[in-house]
Amino acid sequence: MSHTAALAAPGLLMDTVASGAAENLSGFSAWTVRIMETLGPIGVGFLVFLDNIFPPIPSELVLPLAGFTASRGQLSLVLAIVFATIGSVVGAVLLYAIGRWIGLDRIVRVAVKMPLVDVADVHKTVSWFDRHGDKAVFFGRMIPIFRSLISIPAGMRAMPMVKFILLTAAGSTIWNTVLIVAGFLLGENWSIVETYAGYFQTLVIAVVVIALVVWIVLKVRSRRRRSRAETTEA
Repeated sequence: MSHTAALAAPGLLMDTVASGAAENLSGFSAWTVRIMETLGPIGVGFLVFLDNIFPPIPSELVLPLAGFTASRGQLSLVLAIVFATIGSVVGAVLLYAIGRWIGLDRIVRVAVKMPLVDVADVHKTVSWFDRHGDKAVFFGRMIPIFRSLISIPAGMRAMPMVKFILLTAAGSTIWNTVLIVAGFLLGENWSIVETYAGYFQTLVIAVVVIALVVWIVLKVRSRRRRSRAETTEA
């Protein structure tokens, strides 16, 4: 083997291994990597945008895969983080606009017609957001499901757009960087990130479901007590 060929061999070997790793992916993961390889950083931003407006597309999968793709040399790590954050902000602004369009008055009109929901509950939630909105928008970007939903009350309460974008960008940058860099460092073992992020998402969903069940039980009991009190007074 010539000296030139010997030097080139390790690079060829790395390319072969990287291609093999890509071929081992299937389903949504393979499609995601293909989008990123074809569109580059724009593909990352597009997928993260979709994650924001359509939560069933999990950023816990998309972001580590962006890091994995970057580790193969198919994508710039820095640009992946930048465009992932851009995608997060654009998706959040769209949901913010929907919140502005819905407005508090429409929510109140809907609440009146919903069983177990009191208009007072809506106003309490709004008051809570007025007190903690900045922290909710910032930290909400790092919590599954809430990443998308928190933009709507921000729009309903007309949070200043510049503040909303800055808080969204800051929180999203942290979340995106952690998962993308983890996927980059783990390489072919990127699925470890997905696994543990999946545990976190499951925990969040479980807490939300438990809280919802407790809220329904308390509401039903409250309605029954109120009904008995009204019957007694009659």
